[in-house]
Amino acid sequence: MPNLIVLKNKIKKFNSVINVSGDKSISIRWILFSSLANGISRSQNLLMSEDVIATLKAIEQLGIKTKLKKNSCTIYGKGINGYRYKKNLVINAKNSGTLGRLILGFLIDSPKPIKLIGDKSLSKRDFKRVAEPLAKFGASFKLKNKKNLPLVINGSKNLNPIRYFEKKGSAQCKSSVIFGGMRTKGTTIIKAKKSRNHTELLCKYLKLPVTVSKKKTYDIIKVKQLKKIQKLNYKIPSDISSSAFFIVLAALNQESEIIIKNVNINPSRIGIITILRKMGVKIIFKNQKIYKGEKNADIYVIGPKKFKSINCPTKLNSEAIDEFLVIFLVAAKARGISYFKNLGELNQKESPRLFWGAKILRKMGIKTITKNDSIKIYGNPNLEINKKIEIKDYLKDHRVFMTSVIAALSFGGEWKIHDKDSIQTSFPTFLKILNKINK
Repeated sequence: MPNLIVLKNKIKKFNSVINVSGDKSISIRWILFSSLANGISRSQNLLMSEDVIATLKAIEQLGIKTKLKKNSCTIYGKGINGYRYKKNLVINAKNSGTLGRLILGFLIDSPKPIKLIGDKSLSKRDFKRVAEPLAKFGASFKLKNKKNLPLVINGSKNLNPIRYFEKKGSAQCKSSVIFGGMRTKGTTIIKAKKSRNHTELLCKYLKLPVTVSKKKTYDIIKVKQLKKIQKLNYKIPSDISSSAFFIVLAALNQESEIIIKNVNINPSRIGIITILRKMGVKIIFKNQKIYKGEKNADIYVIGPKKFKSINCPTKLNSEAIDEFLVIFLVAAKARGISYFKNLGELNQKESPRLFWGAKILRKMGIKTITKNDSIKIYGNPNLEINKKIEIKDYLKDHRVFMTSVIAALSFGGEWKIHDKDSIQTSFPTFLKILNKINK
C-alpha cells in the first residue's frame, strides 16, 4: 500500500454532522495525572493515536498497569510515589513534544538515570527550553548538542522550589515546570506568558496545590508539594485542533455547512474561531457546557461567499498556534493582504511550519513574503488550481499533510501528498471522516 494520497477533484457542497477524535492535549494529560493517582481511573473517547499510545507505554515502563479497549482506557494508579525505576530505562516519546516535555517534570526525582529519545522530527526540536528550568530544581540533564534529543535526566532527592519566567507562551514548558514544582517542598512561582491552560484546569478540578492569578498578558502560578491525586474518570471531548481542518473545509466551500459535536472550546485554544470570524466565517457554538473545568460545545460552521483579509492580532498567536497552517488557506482566498507576525514559535513544531505554510501557498500560486517570524499573504478570491502539486520531505508533520489535503479539496488541481501515515500521530481517522463527507 503506497504511503501517499492522490487528489484530483474538488469536494462538492456538503452538509454534515461529524464527531472527531478525542483531544490530544487532554488525553496525554489525563494519562500522566492518572498514572500518579490513588486508585483506578477510566476514560472514554481517548485519542487512539501514536502520541497517546507512546504516553501509555511510557507509564507502563514506569511500572503503571494500563488496560486499553477501543477508545476507552483504564489506568491503575499507585499514588504519587508509585513509579518504579529500572536500570537503563529508555522512554521513546516518538513524535510527541507534549509527552517528551511534560513527563520530564514528573521524573526530576528519579533515583536512576532515564534516557529520553524520539523520532527524527522530535529529535530536531528544542528541549533545552524545558531542561534549563527543570535543572534549577536540582535535576541534571545531558542533551545532544546541549539542545536536542536524545537526553539523559538524572533526578535528585534534594529538590528546591524555583522562580521561573516562561516567555515563549509554551504550555508544554509551563506544564513541565508545574509538575516539577509538585515534587518539591516549598513554593515554586511561575510567571507564564498566556498559553493553553489544560494543566491548570485539571489541577483545579483535582484540587491540587496549584493556584493561578491572571494578569493581562501573563499568569502567576504558585505550585506547592503534591501529597495525593484522586482517581480521575474522564470523557475526553473532541479536539479543536483536529476540528480546525473541517471548520476550514466548510468555510472554503461556499454555502457548505458542518456541525462538529462536543468539541473542547477552552478559551486558550479557540484563536482560530476568533480569527475566522474576523475574516467573515459564520461560526456558532451550540449546546455549551462546562465539564470538569473545561468548556465544550457543538461547533456550527457555514461557508461564506467572500473572505476579509486580516492583520492578525499577535495576542491570538498562542491560542491558534497549531491551526495557523489551515488559517493561511483562508487568507489565500481573502481579498487583500493578510499579515501574521511574531510567529517564531511556529518553527519550533514538528517541522518549520511557517516555512511549510509559505511553501504550500507558493505552490498554489499565492504570493507570500516570509521572514523569520512573519508572513504576508496576498489573497486571491478567485483562486482555482489547474496544475500538479507534490508535497513531500516535510518531516512527516501531520498538520502539513492534513493542510495539503484540505487545500487540494478546496482549490482543485492534482495533488500528490506523501507520508499519509503522518496522521497516526494525532488524528488517525482524518481521512475516514473526510470520505464520509465527500461521498
